[in-house]
Amino acid sequence: MNVDIWSDLACPWCFIGTERFHKALAEFEGKDDVKVIWHSFQLDPELPDHYDGTEVDYLAASKGMPRDQVEAMTDQVAGVAAGDGLNFDFAGLKVANSRLAHHLVHLAQLRGVAAPVSRGLFSAHFENAEDIGDRAVLTRIGVENGLEESDIAEALGSPAYDTAMRSDAAQAQGIGINGVPFFVVDGRFGVSGAQPVETFGKALAMAFEDAPEGGGGCCGGSCCS
Repeated sequence: MNVDIWSDLACPWCFIGTERFHKALAEFEGKDDVKVIWHSFQLDPELPDHYDGTEVDYLAASKGMPRDQVEAMTDQVAGVAAGDGLNFDFAGLKVANSRLAHHLVHLAQLRGVAAPVSRGLFSAHFENAEDIGDRAVLTRIGVENGLEESDIAEALGSPAYDTAMRSDAAQAQGIGINGVPFFVVDGRFGVSGAQPVETFGKALAMAFEDAPEGGGGCCGGSCCS
C-alpha cells in the first residue's frame, strides 16, 4: 500500500503533519506493507535563494498582514508544534527557497531514506535555525542519513530534479491539491492538513481493510477524496 505525501520543507504545518502521520504509521499493524512516497510542493517558488529578513518580515510582506497578527499566528503554530514535541524557533528561522532541499529529498527517495532526510530538513529549518538553501547544510543532512556526498553534489541544482518537481506540482494540480501537507492513502483516500494522529490511523486502517486486489499508488485524478 502506498502513501503519497505532498509537502513543502518550508511549511510548518507540513512538519507537524508529517510527524503525526509517522506516529500513526508506527502504530499501524500493517506498517511493513506501507511505502511512503514524498512529493514536492513549493508554496513560494519565487522566494529568493536567501531572504534578507525574519520569518515575520517575510510573512507580513508576502501575505500583506500586520506584523502583530503574523507574530500571533507564529506563536500559535509554535504552541501547536510544542504539543507534538517540536521546538519551533521562528525568531531565529532563516528564510530560504526550498528548491534545493526538495532536490535532496528526491535523491533520498531513490535511495530509500526520504523520511529521515525530510525530517532532518524540517528540524534544521524550524528548530535549529539552519539555512536549508545552503549546500553545506544540505550535504551534511544527506550524509548523516546515508547519502553519498558525490551523489548529493550532483543532485543539488539538477535540471532533472527541477523536472521532477514540476511533475509533482502537475500531479498535485490534477488531483486538486491546493495546499499542503496533503496525504493520499492507497490512491483512494485523501487527508488534507496536519490532522490528529488518530485521523491518519483511521485512514491507514480503512485503506488496508478495503484495499482492492493489486491496489496502490496515487491515481493522479479525482478518485482521491
